[in-house]
Amino acid sequence: MLTSRQINKVRTEVLNTVDLSFLGPKHQGKVRDYYLHKGRRILITTDRISAFDRVLGFIPYKGQVLNQLSSFWFSKTADIVDNHLISIPHPNVAIVKDAKPYPVEMVVRGYITGVTTTSIWYSYEKGERVIYGIKFPQGLRKNQKLKTPIITPTTKAEHGLHDERLTHEEILKKKLISPTVLKQMEKAALALYERGNKICNKRGLILVDTKYEFGEYKGKLVLIDEIHTPDSSRYWKAENYRQRFEKGMEPENFDKEFFRIWYTTHGYRGDGKPPEMPVDLQIKTAVRYIKIYEMITGKKFKPGKYPLEEGIRKALKK
Repeated sequence: MLTSRQINKVRTEVLNTVDLSFLGPKHQGKVRDYYLHKGRRILITTDRISAFDRVLGFIPYKGQVLNQLSSFWFSKTADIVDNHLISIPHPNVAIVKDAKPYPVEMVVRGYITGVTTTSIWYSYEKGERVIYGIKFPQGLRKNQKLKTPIITPTTKAEHGLHDERLTHEEILKKKLISPTVLKQMEKAALALYERGNKICNKRGLILVDTKYEFGEYKGKLVLIDEIHTPDSSRYWKAENYRQRFEKGMEPENFDKEFFRIWYTTHGYRGDGKPPEMPVDLQIKTAVRYIKIYEMITGKKFKPGKYPLEEGIRKALKK
């Protein structure tokens, strides 16, 4: 495990973006740059970090953790649904199939929690009892386990915009996805969540909730983007969850939630100018991302050599 001092040394060399003009025009998402080249998509996972649908700064080694952790999970779930991964030529790079994304994100939740406006606890605490078209009982507490995992879809917002809540019926009414494909996506999402929790439980973790993105490739459904990363998922420590819940304490988490909570306690939920990220938060976030990688994979994290762009360029020119 890298120390805070080691992480601090590369803090000013984080991967913000890349310029690989030999691959063609660059496209950008919240945390990834990508190029369309010879019928494939080249994804470069940067160290940008987003929350509340806004890019808020940079975290050392974050891109590498996301890319390599997604690769781990793609291999563990390929029997459930095909995915877009072809190869990993560099720790921050994935060459993938150029699938056509569906405009809906499938969010699976096993617990009622969260601080974002699309989380079910945010709505439940305000008094809503029908959320995402699902009826919730009275008396639920924050961080409580739900009877069964539920799917709470959202729109896939363009860069700079907020995701919006959807229901199963709204997806069909708006003809965002065909009934057949939607059924496939829902079935795959629940199976992926179940597999993820099974593996995580063996590592002493709870996969609280997560999001999946799907696309179409050669007429078939494929899992795209990333899977079960600290960006797309919420993780809690399993051994003390029950004890902390009964005491009304927040679960011990290993994801981006504590990063979000820092911003909400400073009055920011995605609108207006965000407060500047302190160095301490930047380093602590990096430590958590590396820790979750090691806990899930059972492997020691091997950091890439900063600055990263030249190594990425060499790997892709090969």
